[in-house]
Amino acid sequence: MRYSRVFLEAIDYELPQRVVSTSELERHLQPLYQTLRIPLGQLEALTGISQRRWWEPNFRVADGAVAAARKALESTHIRADDIDMLVYTGVCRQQLEPATACEVASKLGVSPDATVYDISNACLGVLNGIIQVANAIELGQCRAGLVVSCETAREINEAMIDQMIHSQSMELFKQGIATLTGGSGAVAVLVVDEELSFQQRRRLVGGVARNAPQHHKLCRWGWENISPTIERIASSQPATYLKNKLVGMADRARHLMAPFMSTDAVNVLKYGVELGQKTWQNFLHRVGWATEQLDKVICHQVGSSHRETILKTLGIPVHKEYSTFQTLGNIGTVSLPLTAAIAEENGFLQQGDRVGFLGIGSGLNCMMLGVEW
Repeated sequence: MRYSRVFLEAIDYELPQRVVSTSELERHLQPLYQTLRIPLGQLEALTGISQRRWWEPNFRVADGAVAAARKALESTHIRADDIDMLVYTGVCRQQLEPATACEVASKLGVSPDATVYDISNACLGVLNGIIQVANAIELGQCRAGLVVSCETAREINEAMIDQMIHSQSMELFKQGIATLTGGSGAVAVLVVDEELSFQQRRRLVGGVARNAPQHHKLCRWGWENISPTIERIASSQPATYLKNKLVGMADRARHLMAPFMSTDAVNVLKYGVELGQKTWQNFLHRVGWATEQLDKVICHQVGSSHRETILKTLGIPVHKEYSTFQTLGNIGTVSLPLTAAIAEENGFLQQGDRVGFLGIGSGLNCMMLGVEW
């Protein structure tokens, strides 16, 4: 992928007011910690994350996307009715149907001629959305597009904590650590044709994508029927009365769904870094840069181990990378673009910098984009 006339005119974001410290999560986990003799502070030591944000209960992700989009539009001369494409790219959606993008488009007042839809690709969603708008611009099908996303971690965090406490399982604790790194936030990226770009900054040079779908089971998030879980517990019970009671509960729970998230963190890191290394070589060749020519990089925000391993593997000095996971956690699709916006606000990204966006998502999929800031 190479681009000649595509600019990221604005990158804006919205964060929840509720700050949740890692020590607060551990207080909720205290019954589990006591049973398994896990010392307090273990979660932050393993992840490098001291806090994250939560939306208020029953918050609508469409509203978060709208708030971020309005900021992006207000910071430019582009109006909502100038938008030719609006793509919602979050893992978290308002419902299965219709597209969350429809509610966002309605509240923003985009043109009735605009293309409006959702896409989903784990943590790569926003980067995929940027590429779709960029392709349309290059083909002359679009002049301005909005890529929006909003993620919420509160619900899955609370569900995982409840499951950990009730299971008293070290195995579930290990599998759930990645879940507890999740944070919440929203982002909007305004992608425009060269003729509409007032700033003539953040030019999208190009990018590459690579996949390793044989690892699609390493990280999963969704809904599951709770009946099989109850049946498994029932089968392990020696007492006939209790077993029959649980079997009856399973029968009544045939249509009940519960959220779940399962992550094999060790192998996600192992195979994710392996995929990242292969993608990196393709990326440098495609955009025509050498490693030392990159001024800055923004990676998907996972945690301290992932950051250290990927930078070392790719030969990127730590001082060239900006991170936010320490105080915002992993916000899925929102993490990378939000981090870029904050990095620019704080003067880390400067005009003229060659910047690499290094994204990876469960599946496994990897995408890297080059931007001349």
